[in-house]
Amino acid sequence: MNKFEELFAAYPFSMSDEQVKQATAELLQAHQAENNHPQVWAQCLSQIDLTTLNVDDTKEKVSRMATCVNEFPQHFPNLKNVAAICVYPAMVETVKETLTAANIGIAAVAGGFPASQTFLEVKIAEAALAVKEGATEIDIVLPVGKFLEQRYEEVADEISEIKAAIGNAHLKVILETGALQSAQNIYRAAILAMASGADFIKTSTGKITVNATPEASYVMCLAIREWKEKTGQKVCFKPAGGVSTTDEAVAHYTIVKEILGQDWLNNRSFRFGASRLANNLLTSIQGETVKYF
Repeated sequence: MNKFEELFAAYPFSMSDEQVKQATAELLQAHQAENNHPQVWAQCLSQIDLTTLNVDDTKEKVSRMATCVNEFPQHFPNLKNVAAICVYPAMVETVKETLTAANIGIAAVAGGFPASQTFLEVKIAEAALAVKEGATEIDIVLPVGKFLEQRYEEVADEISEIKAAIGNAHLKVILETGALQSAQNIYRAAILAMASGADFIKTSTGKITVNATPEASYVMCLAIREWKEKTGQKVCFKPAGGVSTTDEAVAHYTIVKEILGQDWLNNRSFRFGASRLANNLLTSIQGETVKYF
């Protein structure tokens, strides 16, 4: 038995996809309604990584987003600001130059985002350069092809080498759950990412057909809980891709609350990767259409 077989044996997962679907539905039916209120909506807003990852991103567009974050307290004095701004590496400098609001992270997608199909040396260099430009958080994509081929050592080495290259910046590992084919694969990918040094595990890039689902969040939160129980290490969680409505945010919030508990219900431990979600939450909170961001 090699070390990865031993790792997965230490963190067994026996639920079928149908069992995960049923358990997730039962959890949400029992608890989502109790979390669907303005206090939770405001909490979710404060956990957003405000994101733009488009081919037509410009310095002007990214600077305008950062300015909105700077001016947010003036427009919404009773609400907490978003947690971070997430952009492509080439836009990190623009965010850093514009951002003046306190306690806002600068996140960059790197490592050959979104497909993770480039040379490891390029992935390491891109992540390290993004940190040099000012990124405090790096989001990379698990090499899904290698994982599906069970090349686990290569996957683990890649994550750990990128982690080493970015110093004190937080590393978020995107599992791309919609491409992993089964709940068991999602669980194993989560365990492998955490064992390799991930500070966060994240559902999706938002660049494929199936992105963040409640079922994927359910499985990943089970993995995080088991990891914490057995190692004492707290790994954070980020659903991203397709989380755009208030109801969707509350669903993921409910899963985190019920499986991981209060210690994760803050913007250090639980983020949403989103672009449209911020305005939709503001609309729910204010009771009228808001298009601020």
